[in-house]
Amino acid sequence: MELSYKNCNICPRGCGVDRDASVGICRSGSIVKISRVSRHMYEEPAICGKRGAGTVFFSGCNLGCVFCQNSVISQRSVGKEFDENELAELFLTVAASGVSSLDLVTPTHFTPTVAAALSAVKDKLGIPVVWNSGGYESVESLELLRDLVDIYLPDFKYFSPELSAKYSNAADYRERAEEALLFMYDMLGRAEFDSDGMMKKGIIVRHLVLPGQRKDSIACLRRLAEILPVSDIRLSLMSQYTPDFYKGEDKNLHRRLTTFEYESVLREAHRLGFDGYMQAPSSASAEYTPEFSDTFSIDLS
Repeated sequence: MELSYKNCNICPRGCGVDRDASVGICRSGSIVKISRVSRHMYEEPAICGKRGAGTVFFSGCNLGCVFCQNSVISQRSVGKEFDENELAELFLTVAASGVSSLDLVTPTHFTPTVAAALSAVKDKLGIPVVWNSGGYESVESLELLRDLVDIYLPDFKYFSPELSAKYSNAADYRERAEEALLFMYDMLGRAEFDSDGMMKKGIIVRHLVLPGQRKDSIACLRRLAEILPVSDIRLSLMSQYTPDFYKGEDKNLHRRLTTFEYESVLREAHRLGFDGYMQAPSSASAEYTPEFSDTFSIDLS
């Protein structure tokens, strides 16, 4: 299948919009827009280290979760436009700043352009490329990233189709995320680390425990352990949900996660044999969210 912005089929939405003339469900046209580039010190230790991850925040998103902490940019098309060549130069600039990784945040809806830019500079970067996404990917798009991405950092958000439909308008989320995870693992295999504990290649699966949904979280972890070898991947189990960004009527999403909810999911993760990264309750704060605006900013200091 040929991927195209013209009759967009880049993600599982398959919305068919001509993104040269309008915007898709991802709120984006065909030209890459980036809101912020920064040295981020709060990513997972294996991609962040002491030097930070070089984060490139793409505007728009193919999910649009109702509780998104990056909604200022994910649900609008803001920032600076980059063509393929400009994007490649930006990647080189980030790598040259001394960061530990090139961390591409929510790039799914621009996959063909990002893949072309990476192809032009991959051998010059000298640091791992991280594909940091919501996990709602098509395998056809992921194939474009073969030999270009070193670390996949996808979410595995939901087990229940009802929940994924309610919060992300994607009843097929789990099926598509499972297909993507299996494909990522087929490409990269077992996680590998250097002598400093930095990941060289592999998969880190993120899961955010939502208030009132600990049973769905436990179901997610059990399913993940069924489809992938637990010892070959890493889990990032997050407790950082904050209601600051939610404007709807779901009572659960207007409160923070309780210690009981998170620790019950954490116990299941340990029982299943997952290794990885866990969070303290103090992470549930808007202060850990980067400050976004309608204009492009870059700060790699």
